[in-house]
Amino acid sequence: MNDIFEVADKVVLITGGSRGLGKAMALEFAGRGAKLAIASRKIDECQKVAEQINQSGGEALAVQCHVGNWDTLEAVVDQVVEHYGRLDVLVNNAGMSPVAPSLLETSEALFDKIIDVNLKGPTRLTALAATKMAETGGGSIINISSLASYRPTPLTTVYSAAKAGLNALTAASAQEYAPHNVRINCIVCGTFDTDAAAGMISNPEFLQHIIDPVALKRVGRPEEVVGAVLYFSSQASSYTTGTCITIDGGVAP
Repeated sequence: MNDIFEVADKVVLITGGSRGLGKAMALEFAGRGAKLAIASRKIDECQKVAEQINQSGGEALAVQCHVGNWDTLEAVVDQVVEHYGRLDVLVNNAGMSPVAPSLLETSEALFDKIIDVNLKGPTRLTALAATKMAETGGGSIINISSLASYRPTPLTTVYSAAKAGLNALTAASAQEYAPHNVRINCIVCGTFDTDAAAGMISNPEFLQHIIDPVALKRVGRPEEVVGAVLYFSSQASSYTTGTCITIDGGVAP
């Protein structure tokens, strides 16, 4: 029987792939026979995940990548294509959400850093990856956004703006690259139990504040985002592009 969720032999580039949601995605893709490119700023951490996959019989490449450095991103995509011969799936997962005391106290350097990683980098990688995908018949790009893009607070002003921009990037770029059979979609994540959220989750008072509006009364586990990523990466979503799916445990409106 044909499996519409098949991803075997697809070449998948995941930014921020050495930990958290990205690592969970990488391990699941590898277990299903995909060929991985694990990318992040810390090449040693990428190599650890790649080695874990390779030692388990999979195929993975470690790639050093700072998504905020526009001029280096073409080389990242080229490295993956030169190694595997093609690129089928890009997951723009790398992100950062530092908190500033107030909008007035948000420095230009912090503003630029947040925008660079959460929006500028994915914009450039989308253009580069979609161009390569178009040359080989198409592909899928998945942007990892945040519930903060829909529910901004003073604690996340710039981060929320960046992720809202990522949602808009998804919709607009999906229109541009649809004629080339490149589908572009977005996953809007609530709070997940990752290293990035450890500070909030480890504080009982803050954790209670987080889960109070969540119908399932808990934060998500990294592996619980994987199903949506597989859907967007496979033929199961062949008629889906330019959309955002929210995975947040059912946050009350």
